[in-house]
Amino acid sequence: MSLPVFAVVGRPNKGKSSIVATLARDDSVGIEARAGSTREAREFPMRVDGETLYTLVDTPGIQRARAVLEWLRAHAADAASRPRAVRDFVDAHRDDPRFHDECALLRPVVAGAGIIYVVDGSVPFGADYEAEMEILRWTGRPSLALINPIDNEDYVAEWQAGLGQYFQTVRLFNAQRAEAAKQLELLVLFGHLDEQWRQSLDRAVEVLRGEREREHREAAALIAEWIAEALEFQVSQRVPEGLPVQPVQDLLFSRYQRELQARERRCRRQVEEVYHYHRLQRSELDIDLEASELFNVEQWYLWGLDRRALALVAASAGALLGGGTGMALDGVTAGLTGGLGTLVSGALGAASGGVAALRYADEIAQLRVKGIPSGGKLVSYGPSRNPNFPFVLLGRALLHQHRLCSRTHADRSALQLDSALLADVSDAERRQLARWFASLRQPRRAAAARQALADWMLARSGTAQAEA
Repeated sequence: MSLPVFAVVGRPNKGKSSIVATLARDDSVGIEARAGSTREAREFPMRVDGETLYTLVDTPGIQRARAVLEWLRAHAADAASRPRAVRDFVDAHRDDPRFHDECALLRPVVAGAGIIYVVDGSVPFGADYEAEMEILRWTGRPSLALINPIDNEDYVAEWQAGLGQYFQTVRLFNAQRAEAAKQLELLVLFGHLDEQWRQSLDRAVEVLRGEREREHREAAALIAEWIAEALEFQVSQRVPEGLPVQPVQDLLFSRYQRELQARERRCRRQVEEVYHYHRLQRSELDIDLEASELFNVEQWYLWGLDRRALALVAASAGALLGGGTGMALDGVTAGLTGGLGTLVSGALGAASGGVAALRYADEIAQLRVKGIPSGGKLVSYGPSRNPNFPFVLLGRALLHQHRLCSRTHADRSALQLDSALLADVSDAERRQLARWFASLRQPRRAAAARQALADWMLARSGTAQAEA
């Protein structure tokens, strides 16, 4: 099978590199706001498990289209000789600095690449674009045009009318927001434009769909493992005989929070790598002991459940948790709903005695002090038995995953992690989730509950993808 190569061409600063990053699913592609940032053609292969499915070529922008077309017209006697004229132009001007960019973008095309012509739908169509479109038509290579609305879609209709006279296929394609299904649609379209590539592109679509399913599956397993780990996490410290316990309590409270924060971030990095994101910036409200407003009660409800939902699931969780949870589930609509958010809101008080911090800490996990045979005491904090705690962990993790799945590799904005995602979960699902969370805390049931939770997230990912 012949492996497809696509040269992404167009004027400077019209989103060519963004198209390449999106279709190659590669966030290493350089994307800059200044025009002309791409000076040399660079290949970006789309690989899955070491197999190259197709290659994208990021090219410099067209600078002197009219001069190139004038030369071509002087060196082509008829339509049949036009592709040869384009090759002759590249050979004749390979060392000419005036046509450096034009030769760089035409070289992969005359070598057999298909053409993806990119324009900006937020600027007007003009007759001066016709020279470059005519050059591309002279190459004789299969081609399609993408209208990339960088700022708005004000002139999309104009572009559709103009491009339709030069390209068999014209599509509106926002490189920043095109979902995975729309990306695969382009591969299918190109398979229809070049029969030699149809088999390769059909396989590419099949492999990429399988890859997406694998990504969802691995992400769900990672998130389920993280929640199970967090629900069993505790910290302990020995206190020698005669030394005060209070400072150790404050220390354990802080250590518990820092470790949870580190483990959540590790899970996020792992999920990002599953979806092939390696350079993400984040804008989030996170577990942070240095700022009391970052994880308050309102944000706790944002990621987890509100009072009504907690009251609804309390019975489901209580049936499995029993009476040894360290907290009373009948108080779920009162103090227990604050949880980790209230805990961190009071964290700054820990340094001056720890009374407020420990009072809030009791709402998420239990502090235990017991004597040990060798003398002294063993102080432990955790694991959490707060019924809202796992919902907060799940809500934050699902929001992170959803943001990854709904963005493209061309999007270099900060990843926003500051909105709710569990609001659309049904009451029946919430009760089932509460039962799974309770089972995660029981060794004999934990493995089955972890798998059930992962399966639920996987089904949810598939539904969201289908709706997109």
